[in-house]
Amino acid sequence: MTAFGLHVLLRTLILPPASPLLVGAAGLLLWRRRPRIGMALCALCIVTLWALSVPILADALARSAEAYPALDPARLTASQARAQAIVILGGGLRGDAPEAGGDAPSAAADLRLIEGAKVARATHLPILVTGSPREAVAMRRFMQEDLGLPVRWVESASSNTHENAVFSAAILGKEGVRRIILVTSSPHMMRAAAEFAAAGFEVIAAPAEMLTRDERGALLFVPSIMALYRSHSALYELIGRLVRLVS
Repeated sequence: MTAFGLHVLLRTLILPPASPLLVGAAGLLLWRRRPRIGMALCALCIVTLWALSVPILADALARSAEAYPALDPARLTASQARAQAIVILGGGLRGDAPEAGGDAPSAAADLRLIEGAKVARATHLPILVTGSPREAVAMRRFMQEDLGLPVRWVESASSNTHENAVFSAAILGKEGVRRIILVTSSPHMMRAAAEFAAAGFEVIAAPAEMLTRDERGALLFVPSIMALYRSHSALYELIGRLVRLVS
């Protein structure tokens, strides 16, 4: 298994829904020998999954992960208007998507690319996309063929946010680009902006996939797969920030 594959496996096991389910599985294994412990672990599994799947808690986690407001590219401040390029981070891949006739960006990556295209149309700045080899190629194709905008630079060697920043700096540094508009998902923006700032960039945040209030009333307490996804994304970013702080 590659280092990237191991990273994905560990991330999947640590985050919900896998981690609560592993606790529940341990409870079932212990049920006969240690019934109280087994019952407690199973109850913990159910309560944790329920809590992380209800919109009222998922939205609270998502709000805690968001740190930057939306960017209005038509009303940039004097400082923001000095940006020299737009950098769009990859957000996943749909391999061999039938309707695309090949690899396609994930839904989250689509939102990042759409946000980047909106900024590019307003500012006329050149675009760099960054991601893994297949991911970056799919991003460029989507941006050029579906959104009708050229991509000037493609960084296709990175496997994480740190490498996104370092490898993008190597490309843009040769062009004298140091002030960028950075586009990624809103929960990811704080960690991404910190990595790009550490790589020498002046960062202007343009978050995509920001939290919206889609559930109301009793639906705030009814579990849903979308709420669990928001909890998953927020916890991943909050854990990632903690790891970055202590490393």
